[in-house]
Amino acid sequence: MIWILVAGGVLLLLGIYLSWTAGRLDRLHARVDASRAVLDAELLRRSASALELATSNLLDPATSVVIADAASRARTVDEDGRHQAESDLTAVLGAALDEPEELAVWRDEEPELAEALGELGMACRRAAHARRFHNELVRGAQRLRRKLLVRWLRLAGHAPWPEPVELDDTVPRAFNG
Repeated sequence: MIWILVAGGVLLLLGIYLSWTAGRLDRLHARVDASRAVLDAELLRRSASALELATSNLLDPATSVVIADAASRARTVDEDGRHQAESDLTAVLGAALDEPEELAVWRDEEPELAEALGELGMACRRAAHARRFHNELVRGAQRLRRKLLVRWLRLAGHAPWPEPVELDDTVPRAFNG
């Protein structure tokens, strides 16, 4: 009789643990989805700020064309090429706006340019933070999904394996100050 009570207690505790783990995994997947949406919005905001700066006639024509092209590609490319297009935009922004001294001169001469550069700098920082946050949530979900009981009992259901977003989102040096 005692063994039946002990076995029942163990099964009850196991059921509670599995239910709690499944709920936690479900919440993690929801947070990963939400963070991905925030990341996509921040990347769109960054490309919009870059495009706005490029079309403002405040930069030299060659720089404007290169930034506008990279920003347009980042906004219009399909999902398969999105990370590469975002990395290309980062490289273009880094090459065009990576001289803090030059940007300081531009900010002093043109108040409109200072505002556009400030907005772009904030958008670059927010996109980088959003990607780091998303990838941290993904690592947590992957860690939980790798547990033996979660795999054996398929507690993740049919949810796809969460993937981190790997792209170059380095903020140009001029915006780090």
